[in-house]
Amino acid sequence: MEKLELQKAANEVRKGIVTAVHAAKAGHPGGSLSAADVFTYLYFEEMNIDPKDPKKADRDRFVLSKGHTAPGLYSVLANRGYFPVEDLKTLRHLGSYLQGHPDMKHIPGVDMSSGSLGQGISAAVGMALSAKLSNETYRVYTLLGDGEIEEGQVWEAAMFAGHRKLDNLVVIVDNNGLQIDGKIDDVCSPYPIDKKFEAFNFHVINVADGNDMDQLRAAFDEARATKGMPTAIIMKTVKGKGVSYMENQVGWHGKAPNDEQYAQAMADLEKVGEALCQK
Repeated sequence: MEKLELQKAANEVRKGIVTAVHAAKAGHPGGSLSAADVFTYLYFEEMNIDPKDPKKADRDRFVLSKGHTAPGLYSVLANRGYFPVEDLKTLRHLGSYLQGHPDMKHIPGVDMSSGSLGQGISAAVGMALSAKLSNETYRVYTLLGDGEIEEGQVWEAAMFAGHRKLDNLVVIVDNNGLQIDGKIDDVCSPYPIDKKFEAFNFHVINVADGNDMDQLRAAFDEARATKGMPTAIIMKTVKGKGVSYMENQVGWHGKAPNDEQYAQAMADLEKVGEALCQK
């Protein structure tokens, strides 16, 4: 897809996130919005997938290690055609298949149930190893939060992936600088993130603006060309990106907008959409 089409798709993904969390009266908008562009790039451009055949054997796998940002994953899956966009309004409702965290048994397109922080990357590493042992060609992508990487299990998985030279694995860190309790460097600083992954034998790509499609394209192209070692993409993003009053506000980590705030958020995103249509 062209950059403009990807930007338009990402804006629709953001609308879906805000709509779902508002309808649920609960959820995690901040980190879903910061990752909306990478969700969009992965599902509309990078990954070998087929919404009509969600379980096809040679599909690329995606694991949302920061599982609480499920609204972002659900919105991109819906916009990509895995299930109706209208269903996003059932998020976290009793009887809905769209639970608060990804569920591989009930949601088309979800490759791994996740939510307990640190565990998703371990599952992704296992998938990447499985592909190598079976001589399969699929690639595995996993998205982690920058607060999540304070978990020790993340580094056990990284050590194993580097040791086994899993060059079919791409670990993405959404470095929006905020976690539930505040700034990551105040709570328990994981910096320097790039040097840590390098120490575990990863090829590291720093992305200055993880909300920019051109920079994401360059990073994923470089990851695909990297042989003999796994890749870590560390992308700087804006928490709450696209919604004026949510941007860089830690309070929007796990809180739903009320009716008035929802209207404001959708108005913000409509403006973005109109500007893109005029390009």
